[in-house]
Formats: sequence, structure tokens, C-alpha cells
Amino acid sequence: MPPALEDGWAVASPSEVGLDAAQLAGLGTLLRRWPKHNVHAVVVVRRGKLVFERYFPGIERHWMDWGGQVQFSPTQKHDIRSISKSVVSLLVGMAVSENRFPPLEAPVVDYFSEYADLSTAKKRRITFRHLLTMSHGLRWDESRSWKSQANNERQLLEAKDPYRYVLERPMALPPGVSFNYSGGATSLLAAALVKAVGQGIDVYASEKLFKPLGITDFEWLNFSGCADVAAFAGLRLRPRDLAKFGQLVADAGCWNSRQLLPARWISESTTPHVNAEGSGALYYGYHWWLGRSLLNGHDLSWIAGFGSGGQRLFVVPRLDLVVVINAFNYRHHVPMAILNGFVLPAVTDFPSLSSAGD
Repeated sequence: MPPALEDGWAVASPSEVGLDAAQLAGLGTLLRRWPKHNVHAVVVVRRGKLVFERYFPGIERHWMDWGGQVQFSPTQKHDIRSISKSVVSLLVGMAVSENRFPPLEAPVVDYFSEYADLSTAKKRRITFRHLLTMSHGLRWDESRSWKSQANNERQLLEAKDPYRYVLERPMALPPGVSFNYSGGATSLLAAALVKAVGQGIDVYASEKLFKPLGITDFEWLNFSGCADVAAFAGLRLRPRDLAKFGQLVADAGCWNSRQLLPARWISESTTPHVNAEGSGALYYGYHWWLGRSLLNGHDLSWIAGFGSGGQRLFVVPRLDLVVVINAFNYRHHVPMAILNGFVLPAVTDFPSLSSAGD
């Protein structure tokens, strides 16, 4: 049983919530024997209770900066990389619920009058909804080596004006036609959010979301080229705290009986909006990945935040299950192997699922 740290989590043994403790323990044993997988933390929550966590030694990393060897622990923050995008989606939903964010169908360029010189008829068709669903149509490529000057994410990170850099990209397709993953899209959403609420995104997040969730120890790193927070990938959290966002999604915006976000936003943002080609998931919502796994013949949908290096936040609504994985491992099969090979098979009450599937 995980320790009770007075951080907002109720803790329980796996058997209390329908999980096989021996199956989960086997995961810990495997990862200790295979340090080459570079998994740093695994946290499992079921039915709103923290029931399993394991931490392993590894190299500390603050985004691009390497640290020394550390023993990760419940109180050690970890890069969550692009899971930061999913947190931004929650914050946009918060601002929308407060009527402080632009209409999702509004043209993005119209909200940035300082970049009026970049406004074209084609770019005025890009809406905030297109940014949320990564169907903006801008030419963008994050698939190249980080050392390549053609990697748009690297150029974004190092830009003196990251928002101009994004809006300067030429159009490749009309908006809404195709999925194209882009840290630039998240950066524009975050910039619009800052304009709308009159606060830095880290300040707004702390006041509106982190503090209500009991998250007090976090970092949100800046762009290399300017002092703004790098909303698309710079957030660092304790694994137990990252799991709270998963539980918030699992409980339709509610945390410890308090409604923090409208259930309608959670539903809308975790509904498939576009096909997520080449991603390892089936669909994409509002900065959430949507996929499926098989458990003893039962087809189960999951919602996920993905971050490079093996950062994962899985939510399996049908099982009321949340799984966090932190790692430094670019073998993308490892997080799925943990979910599908160890955590899902640990569920002992799967016969209660409908035989018709999910």
C-alpha cells in the first residue's frame, strides 16, 4: 500500500479495489531487473484510491538539461513533457467555463492584433478549435532529429518570439482537413489564455487548478529564447500529482466532491475529433489522445496524455483506472506494455464488463 502523504489521495491496498497485488508486484520486479528500460515511476489509481506506486533510479533531466543519477520517489518531480498539452486543454476549459476565453470558432489571428501583418485569408480560417484538435493546417514537422534545424519544435523553443514563429508558418492544408501534431498550436492556445485571463499560465494554473487539487510543488519551465512559460512541454510534477489530472478526467471534472471543471468540457475534450495518424493512438480530442486496449476479449477505450521519453497518463473510464508512467525511454512500446501486459491483467473484476465490449 502506498504511504499516506496528506496530499489529497486516499490510499488502499490493490485487493480493496479489485486489483491483483501479485500481478502488480511482478511489474516492479521486472523493471528492477531490466534497468535498461529506464522507467522511473509507475503509479496506479483505481476507484479514486492510490493503490500502487514504484520508483526506480535514473538520470534526472530538466527538459534539455541533464542532471545526475537520482532515486526517484513520491516527492521527486519529473518532466511530463507533452502531457503539459493536456493540462493546457484543462486550463482552456476552465477559462471557457468562466466566459474568459475567445469562442472556439473564432479566428486565431484576429485575437493577436500585434501580428496583424501575418493575417491572410487562409490563416483567418484557423480557429481555436483547430488548435485544440491539431488540425490547424499549418506546415509543421516535429518528427525530425532534434539536432536538425528543420525541426519546428526546436525552432519554437529557441525563438525570441515563439508566437510570431508559429503564425509565420505557411499553410500546408486547409484547417480541419488533417491531424498534424504541433507544439506551436499549444503555444498559441496558451498565449490566448494569458491574454484572456490577464495572468501567466503558471499563475492561473496554480490558482484555478493546482491548488484545488493539492498540487503545491511544481515547475513550469520557460522557452530558451524568451521568458514566457513553454506551455507545450515544460511542466514538471510529482507522479502522484500527475495522476490527479487523470482522476479529474475519470470523474468528469470532479475532485474530492468538488466540481473543478464542467463535465461537459471533459466529455467534449475527450471525444474523438480527428484521426491521429501515425501516433500510436486512434483518435485525438482536445489535446488528449484516444485509443483502445483489449482485456480478456473486452474492448476498452482509454484517454491519455503522451509525453516524449515515455511519459504517459492513461485513464480507462470503464475500469475507473488511472495509470502514470514516467521514464526516459524512447521505445514507445514500453508504456503500452506496462498498461496492457501488467496493469490491465491485474483487474480481477473484469467479468462485470459487458460481453458486448466497450
